[in-house]
Amino acid sequence: MTTPNILILMVDQLNGTLFPDGPAKWLHAPNLKKLAARSVRFQNCYTASPLCAPGRASFMSGQLPSVTGVYDNAAEFPSSLPTYAHHLRRAGYQTALSGKMHFVGPDQLHGFEERLTTDIYPPDFGWTPDYRKPGERIDWWYHNMGSVTGAGVAEITNQMEYDDEVAYEAVRKIYDLSRGHDPRPWCLTVSFTHPHDPYVARKKYWDLYEDCDHLLPEIPAMDYNAHDAHSKRIFDANDWRNFDITEDDIKRSRRAYFANISYLDDKIGEILETLETTRQEAVILFVSDHGDMLGERGLWFKMSFYEGSSRVPLMMSASGIEPRLVTDPVSNIDVCPTLCDIAGISMQDVAPWTQGETLLPLSHGGSRTTPVAIEYAAEASYAPMVSLRSGPYKFNRCALDPDQLFDLENDPHELVNLIDDPEFDDIRAEFSALSDAKWDLARFDDEVRRSQARRWIVYEALRNGEYYPWDYQPLKKASERFMRNHMDLNVLEKSQRFPRGE
Repeated sequence: MTTPNILILMVDQLNGTLFPDGPAKWLHAPNLKKLAARSVRFQNCYTASPLCAPGRASFMSGQLPSVTGVYDNAAEFPSSLPTYAHHLRRAGYQTALSGKMHFVGPDQLHGFEERLTTDIYPPDFGWTPDYRKPGERIDWWYHNMGSVTGAGVAEITNQMEYDDEVAYEAVRKIYDLSRGHDPRPWCLTVSFTHPHDPYVARKKYWDLYEDCDHLLPEIPAMDYNAHDAHSKRIFDANDWRNFDITEDDIKRSRRAYFANISYLDDKIGEILETLETTRQEAVILFVSDHGDMLGERGLWFKMSFYEGSSRVPLMMSASGIEPRLVTDPVSNIDVCPTLCDIAGISMQDVAPWTQGETLLPLSHGGSRTTPVAIEYAAEASYAPMVSLRSGPYKFNRCALDPDQLFDLENDPHELVNLIDDPEFDDIRAEFSALSDAKWDLARFDDEVRRSQARRWIVYEALRNGEYYPWDYQPLKKASERFMRNHMDLNVLEKSQRFPRGE
């Protein structure tokens, strides 16, 4: 099959260290474990940026934030930047999205022919950070530790309502695709907001983890002054001084997070079962946009280059690709060129500017030596941060802070910064040279500041007078649903049935 159907299952803020080779054994995730058993599992996959909108724009386009211009959760995703949805649609695919992609700007499709839901977060410039005001907390949208102190059980939340709808619309769409009205191959992206905080779960899933042995982080909270400079900025941005985090808060937050992985597993199970019962075949890809620190070191949420925040799960099941574990570092910017490769689509027209690499050679047993790059230039930073992961090492740099070098093979929790260790001088020099060749940090900083300043002006201007929001409004054509008088009932009943009747 040269033009296979493609199903992308995306989740939000899922810590990749919980997927050492598919879901950890102690997680109650039977559907994801079943998918893992028939997938290539990428053990060391990283986000392009540990924040929602930047990570997702990079995932869709195969480009880092320094190229996309999507530096933070209020930076516009340019309409002129091709995504995998554009590439596939140009080649004859029908493309649809159910769920979150955190597009900012008036273009709310970015190559998708159809969106089945609205987004969960605002698409305007209101969440723009401001490097001109270091230390400022924008209280109405910055994360705070209330997600931790408020952890617990609920049967419905804003986030559950959203993901229930995402799964419902995805199942409906797969049923509709089975009817065969459109002969084109399809790409359906289903993107959930869980297990992103708030850490609140339904009781049926909460109860699964009553006796869980993983309710406390392996590395407990550290004294504020023991942290590196950027981690201190994260603490300050999260307003940590106004909250008293207890051990019970930590246990409840992690328990709810694990419970929401099980909640997602049920939703994904519904989707995969519908695909199977309608006898449709598809390449299936499972990925997250970034991770969650989950209390390790006392840090929560994302915005960090530490493994819990920057490492994400990535699994791919496709006909002709044998299941295996890949340990070479890769990035979620590799998804776009991989999908094009699978579908037989040339990216030649944009190849000189594409930073992601196809994962097919690795999936067939090959190896890769190209360093994986990560960038961050959003809240809790006052200058762009960059990172390189190659072999067992991770190198972090920011103009405001001392460099960091970690040996993840011998120090998986990144507790020992080797940057000043003479034994690693050659490694440090190599990474420093790679970083200098890849990034002009002064220019990067200037571009971020310019973008922020412009967006503040535009946002404040558009909030004066009549306001026209960019929120996506799904089109529901009631006149084309079920039975209407411009339809032939006999034709309708037959054409809407799968399998076809006699």
